[in-house]
Amino acid sequence: MNKIIWIFKSGNLVRSDNTLLLENNEGKKFLPVEGIDEIFLFGEVSLNTKLLNFISEKHIILHTFNYYGYYSGSYYPREFMSSGEMIVRQVEKYTNSIERVKLAKKIETGGTDNMLSVLNYYLLRGKEVEKQIELIKNLRDKFEEQDSPSKLMGIEGKIRDVYFSAFDNITKNDTFKFEMRTRRPPLNEINAMISFGNSIMYTICLSEIYKTHLDPRIGFLHESNFRRFSLNLDIAEIFKPIIVDRLLLSMINEKIVSGKDFENSGGIVYMKEGCKREMINGIDKKLSTTIKLKSLSHEVSYRRLIRMECYKIEKYLLGESDYKPFHTSW
Repeated sequence: MNKIIWIFKSGNLVRSDNTLLLENNEGKKFLPVEGIDEIFLFGEVSLNTKLLNFISEKHIILHTFNYYGYYSGSYYPREFMSSGEMIVRQVEKYTNSIERVKLAKKIETGGTDNMLSVLNYYLLRGKEVEKQIELIKNLRDKFEEQDSPSKLMGIEGKIRDVYFSAFDNITKNDTFKFEMRTRRPPLNEINAMISFGNSIMYTICLSEIYKTHLDPRIGFLHESNFRRFSLNLDIAEIFKPIIVDRLLLSMINEKIVSGKDFENSGGIVYMKEGCKREMINGIDKKLSTTIKLKSLSHEVSYRRLIRMECYKIEKYLLGESDYKPFHTSW
């Protein structure tokens, strides 16, 4: 059972014997380390090397976010599943332009198919998204013509513009007008939710890669440049629509979130702590939700699906099987 510790309050996080201790103005709280995979820090939390050495021994990844909910970085312990053979295979695929584009196309197609699943879900519920579905299908067909990851991402950018243009038809909420995608900084409420949710997904995917033989520094769709990690961005492309987007649309439609849950500072919109907590609870719940796959005799959680995606890429790199990205069917 995966366990995540979310810390919003400022204070000190230290090792106390064989467990963790959070000290702040609310008192002391012990956090048993058994079963913990990740710690997310959203407040100003002080750490020391004793704590970092301890969580390294326990293979716990620590993610930090600033006051506004922007992802700052991760403390990524030394890989305990690292494989020289897998790194060689990843590099071979990355440096072979034909092979890299082939895998990047599969990732882009997987993400696009799941965007279409989101829109079809709302189409069946009477939302006017037929136009966007047809436009996205036409753009998806252009993936096959592209000969570089940058060109694929150019098509993906157009697909996302069409996809996001359907959000206003789905929500019918003046407070959450999409208008256009803005990232750093987000200029309205729905963009703030998308950016925050995506950041959480990138870190979740990073944590699942950590439990496999894959190296998170070597992606295929995203460039392995001066950013530390890129493979987690690739894998997140497949799962963001069905986890983040479905959640935020539900939160708006079910009026779980309102304009009061945001603050505006100089035209830049931020989520308040309560809104962040609601979104995190929703993501956490979704990741724990289990579904039945035709290929398995038992149900698996969405979090497990992310790791299974990593395993499928491993097998593809080793030449054991073809890679087919996960496609949801609601």
